[in-house]
Amino acid sequence: MPLMPKRVKYRKVQRGNNGGLATTNNKLDFGDFALQTLTRGYITNNQIEAARVAINRHLKRRGKVWIRMFPYRSFTKKPLEVRMGKGKGAVEGWVAPVLPGRILFEISGCSEAVAKEAMSRAANKLCVRCKFLSRDSK
Repeated sequence: MPLMPKRVKYRKVQRGNNGGLATTNNKLDFGDFALQTLTRGYITNNQIEAARVAINRHLKRRGKVWIRMFPYRSFTKKPLEVRMGKGKGAVEGWVAPVLPGRILFEISGCSEAVAKEAMSRAANKLCVRCKFLSRDSK
């Protein structure tokens, strides 16, 4: 079951504006260690799931993981080899728009070395550049 909203008001959304810096979800709130974005972009539900699996596999059920983003935005795509026009394409998937400074994942209940390696593996699955944060390094 992919990560997606149960229901939305409008099926198809326009691209809109993904500018500026993150003003919310930009501080450590739950865990001791976090993964923070340095660039902006759209993270798909498959990338979120792959990063979550990578973190949990490395932690081996030690510690707790918080996912601080949700793919609430749909994106559309027209089929291959279809001419321009004839309306907007069908919904292809779901993305979470992220701005620089946004916290993506948080971990607690493990050592800093283990958390750093887990977050590094998760960052490799994502399409944005990230950095590792810890609570004591503020």
